[in-house]
Amino acid sequence: MIMEEQLKGLQRALGEVKSIEKPKIISVASGKGGVGKTNVAINLGIIFSKMGKKVLVLDGDLGLGNVNVVLGIIPKYNLYHVMKGGVSLKDAIVKVGDLGMDIVAAGSGFTQLAELDDVERRKFLEEIKSLSDYDIIIIDTSAGIGRNVISFVLASHETIIITTPEPTAITDAYGIIKAISAESLKLSSNVKLIVNRVKNPSEGIKIADRISTVAGQFLGVKIESIGFIPEDPSVEFAVKRQQPFVISFPNSQVTLHLKHIAQRLENMKVKDEDKGLTRFFKVFFGG
Repeated sequence: MIMEEQLKGLQRALGEVKSIEKPKIISVASGKGGVGKTNVAINLGIIFSKMGKKVLVLDGDLGLGNVNVVLGIIPKYNLYHVMKGGVSLKDAIVKVGDLGMDIVAAGSGFTQLAELDDVERRKFLEEIKSLSDYDIIIIDTSAGIGRNVISFVLASHETIIITTPEPTAITDAYGIIKAISAESLKLSSNVKLIVNRVKNPSEGIKIADRISTVAGQFLGVKIESIGFIPEDPSVEFAVKRQQPFVISFPNSQVTLHLKHIAQRLENMKVKDEDKGLTRFFKVFFGG
């Protein structure tokens, strides 16, 4: 009888944990523009959807969004309409059936979006978190360390920083990691790194190690590299076609590397859940 009650309690607790964890919010950020952040966000979303996840890619580049441009989509509503009022965030969702995921476009050229005040920002983040129908929400943030970017990072379960081998990109990647750690050392433990457009594996490993070492030495945080993406001409071809490269070139090196990164992210999630359940069982059953 006691064991039965314990199991019922466990089921209720697991239901609560599941509801808290869904949706999982992943911010994709970068210190500077032009490093492939939007492409990573979109294509990662498609890969997750093919893994059976219900995915929303939200363009968080408020003011200069281009997720819908990359996909060749002209939405009826975007975040400008949401912020003006009269249109809910759910109304602005566009279902991209052939990609198996949904998107929300950001307005382009609207300073009102780029300069949200604290109240507007908080309300917007609460709307995002309320989209519990989704397993994963990927937020393609704007480049840099603006207040909107940091707010998205604070609201996310994980943040992926994208950099390239260019010295300016590396410096700016460290800059955004520093900005995040200044907000919360605990938060910075959820920051992951991807080095994009590398010429070879050794270059990707070298740059990731350099950023991780400097972050550990000067900021006291551990940044985990979850992989690198090779320089691949298929990306440029896909962009010109306004198609995601995982669709246009499913067997390309860039697609295979990003699939590996998605699998790593999912395995990390499973391991974290296993740890949480282990702790729960010990507490619940007095172990």
